[in-house]
Amino acid sequence: MSASAPRRDTRGIVDPAGLLSRVRFRRHLPAPELRPYLEHYWLIDWALPEPYASHVVPHPSVNVVFQRYGPLGAPAAGGSTSAEVSGIGLGLFTHKLEEAGRVCGIQFRPGGFRPFAPAWPVSTWTGRRVPLTEVFPEPARSPASGAPTSSLSAAVLTPDGDHARVAALDAFLLAHGPAPDPAADLAMELVELVRSDRTIRRASRLATASGLSARSLQRLFASRVGVGPKWVILRYRIHEALERAEAAETAGAPDWAALAAELGYSDQAHLVRDFTATIGVPPTAYARGPSAP
Repeated sequence: MSASAPRRDTRGIVDPAGLLSRVRFRRHLPAPELRPYLEHYWLIDWALPEPYASHVVPHPSVNVVFQRYGPLGAPAAGGSTSAEVSGIGLGLFTHKLEEAGRVCGIQFRPGGFRPFAPAWPVSTWTGRRVPLTEVFPEPARSPASGAPTSSLSAAVLTPDGDHARVAALDAFLLAHGPAPDPAADLAMELVELVRSDRTIRRASRLATASGLSARSLQRLFASRVGVGPKWVILRYRIHEALERAEAAETAGAPDWAALAAELGYSDQAHLVRDFTATIGVPPTAYARGPSAP
């Protein structure tokens, strides 16, 4: 399940061209022993003369996020920092970027967070953003320095070089696991099946493919992924539709009725309804020119 390079697509980002023209965005792979559990690390830096609101349709993934904000031109030590666990976002995530900032994030594979925080079902964090110490209450410490969370945040956020930031993230995670968890391994395999196999359009089809009952599948997803299998299937559908709408400027407008059928919708109206409810505008309007909802 581990990858040799981080993915390069912009799935889930609303108006990626607008965001990427304003921030410096990178993805990096974690240490090899962490790769089965993580999608990647994501790093963002910006210095903006005007505020910009970014919009993301979240993946079915938990993230650990270290962030620092401050005025333009101020020394890094003068900024405010925080560290949090961000559970799966159920709706469109909007974040206002202004002045100067730096974010270093860990995106776990769907199902990959539980081995690092085995005391709670992952659904505990769904729709919530909580301080890192609420999930890792030791508090979280750097194995190299024995420093508390504030020093951990400094170790992650202070270096200008990506290599040092990635090393600090690796050290943090390796100090907290992963604990062996066959159920988490199964959940990760099933979510990857949903993501890669277009024939998995219903939770019942996934239950059949997994050999689990519908109830057992639901319990597995609640405890290890954080949302139900139906939600995961729908979210990946919306990501696909968003990507197709995003490509319309160069590839031409998609056949929305055909895409609806391809993604497992009963008709085009259901796709339009879900897309509009998630993004804030219908897919045809978005395809004509992406803009912040």
